[in-house]
Amino acid sequence: EGRVEVYHDGKWGTICDDQWDDRDAEVVCRQLGLSGNPKALSWAHYGQGSGPILLDEVQCSGNELSLDQCKKSDWGQQNCDHIEDAGVSCDPFTGTDLQLFASQMQSIIHLYYWAGSADGTVRLAGGRSPSEGRVEVYYNGNWGTVCDDGWTDLGAQVICRQL
Repeated sequence: EGRVEVYHDGKWGTICDDQWDDRDAEVVCRQLGLSGNPKALSWAHYGQGSGPILLDEVQCSGNELSLDQCKKSDWGQQNCDHIEDAGVSCDPFTGTDLQLFASQMQSIIHLYYWAGSADGTVRLAGGRSPSEGRVEVYYNGNWGTVCDDGWTDLGAQVICRQL
C-alpha cells in the first residue's frame, strides 16, 4: 500500500485522484505483480507527494496490464493539488510503498528489514514494519543506499529472497 507515483520524461510525479477507483488500483497491483484485494485510496491517504502531478482522470477498465493502457489525461495535464494524490492498497496483509517507474512503468517496491553486517548484506530501513523500507547494502564497514535507476520487480524479488 502507498501513494502511487510515476516516472515520466525524466521526473517523478503523483497521480491525481479524480476518477480514481478500484479498477485503477487493480491495474496498478497487477502491474506490480501483487495479488490481494485492490483498493483505491484518495485525498492523499498516504501523504502528499511533491513535485509535479503527472496524471489525472485515470479511468481503467480493470483489465489493462499497465496504467499506460488506461484512458487518462495527457501527461502533465491536470487541475489538482497534492491533497488529491492517489494511493493504492494491493493486499491488506502486506505494507509496501508503491511507486511506478513509467518509462516502461516498471515497479519499485521499497521494503524494510534488517539482516546482518557482512559485506553485501542487505537490510530495509525507514519503514513502518519489518517488511518495508529503503533498501540498504553493507559494504566496507558502512551501510549505503541503492540507486533506483533501472530498479524493477526482479531487483525487489532478489532483495526479498536475500532477507
